Amino acid sequence: MKRVLTYGTYDLLHYGHIRLLKRAKELGDYLIVAISTDEFNAIKGKTAYHDYRTRKEMLEAVRYVDLVIPEETWEQKINDVKQYCVDVVVMGSDWAGNEKFEALRDYCEVVYLDRTEGISTTKIKKELNLKTPQKGINQLPE
Repeated sequence: MKRVLTYGTYDLLHYGHIRLLKRAKELGDYLIVAISTDEFNAIKGKTAYHDYRTRKEMLEAVRYVDLVIPEETWEQKINDVKQYCVDVVVMGSDWAGNEKFEALRDYCEVVYLDRTEGISTTKIKKELNLKTPQKGINQLPE
């Protein structure tokens, strides 16, 4: 079985995300998606509209995704590749050449896929003029 891994925040899940997940899955048999936790996003200076639990549940509902795991640090990538026996790490082309992913070439294949033109979470947030949500808003009920 060929295992594929990708990373991201996957906030405001949109057709660009779905296309990336579909193309990533086509590179193997089993797709693992590591999504940034709220705490890791804070370290990166990002705030997602939806909390981690909500984003995880949305991704688990996507037919191309076999497993969703948390991304908690930049440094975990090599351990993820080893722990999940990953053959290919897939990222959007905006990450091409980034050392965080190039360093994985000693452990697996690294593939960069072109982004879908005309769509991004940043663009959606800007067009909808979305503000950072208040704590507790946009979270799944317990």
